[in-house]
Amino acid sequence: MIYLDHAATTPMRPEVWDAMAPFVSDVFGNSSGIHDVSRRAKNSLEEARERIAELVGSGPMEIVFTSGGTESDNLAIKGVALNGTDRTSVVTMTTEHEAVLETTNFLSRSGHDTNLIPVDRHGAVDPGHLTAAVDARTAVVSVMLVNNETGVIHDLETISAAVHGTDPNVLVHTDAVQAMTSLPVDVDALGVDLMTATAHKFGGPKGAGFLYVREGIHLEPVLHGGGQELGRRSGTHDVAGAVGLATALELAVADRERFVHEASQLRDDLKKRLAAGIDDLVINTPETARSPHHLNVRIPGVRNETLLMRLDQEGVAASAGSACQSGAATVSHVLEAMGLSANEARESVRFSLGWTTTAVEIEDAASILIRLVEDLR
Repeated sequence: MIYLDHAATTPMRPEVWDAMAPFVSDVFGNSSGIHDVSRRAKNSLEEARERIAELVGSGPMEIVFTSGGTESDNLAIKGVALNGTDRTSVVTMTTEHEAVLETTNFLSRSGHDTNLIPVDRHGAVDPGHLTAAVDARTAVVSVMLVNNETGVIHDLETISAAVHGTDPNVLVHTDAVQAMTSLPVDVDALGVDLMTATAHKFGGPKGAGFLYVREGIHLEPVLHGGGQELGRRSGTHDVAGAVGLATALELAVADRERFVHEASQLRDDLKKRLAAGIDDLVINTPETARSPHHLNVRIPGVRNETLLMRLDQEGVAASAGSACQSGAATVSHVLEAMGLSANEARESVRFSLGWTTTAVEIEDAASILIRLVEDLR
């Protein structure tokens, strides 16, 4: 299998498996307990928290362990909008991940004011449009750092400064799920108050993520119970997952320079090969302000659902966009927000590269895709 769907999930790095293994066997205790078995688990959990905090420039107690990106997005937005203050409205973009958009939809159905800001044809948002939507009721502005479908990078430093300059009481949240492998992610440099990340996007385990919450921010928890995570997220900790998350993040940060260099070259090589073999190929990924590992293309006259099935039969894994829509049955809301018609969106395919991608795989995948397009046409 030539796996080009790393934006959906990445293979786990072997070192992560090794780091997690003791917590499946020897260090199995509940980290909320008081005896030695539990204390060993608790110590490892808090060490993982400290390792993560150091990598993103936060304090350890500003890291809240969650089950992944979806829960973190829900906790960030609902937690602020439902925390009992007069600020209850949300501002976000039309191209956000479903976890943000559906959370916003839930709040809207519950009587909260919500504002969805449009993007341009490259998928970028104008900071001025975001700040124009901010008023005295705004609780949080949520803008993803790297779009999961097109790879467009949003200028969070400028956006955060603009929002806080408009109203310092408005919080800024970013879904940084797609950014951790390729961008330096420092919460102070970005100027954000809340940040989402999940391990399985950078070589870690599924079901393990975190939400950065700037000190002093009060969140209404989404999960109520025993009061773990300083009351912000109840539930027995997945210590193995937390250790795996910390290990994977350390490895991704250490590998970032190599990955960015090689992924950029491989992405450009794939684009050149496809453009040479498919005359009317359209590139949906912008030419600037883009991640090194995303390539979203449109092939006029070829339905992505059919093409993806044929690619799978040939041993190539790709997608139509979000992992939640990888079966291509749903039209990409991201591409429609960028101005593509429903039919054009159904002709679009996303290739996303990861730490295992090789030059040979790119060459073979391009040859297979070109041949399949010729056959389908």
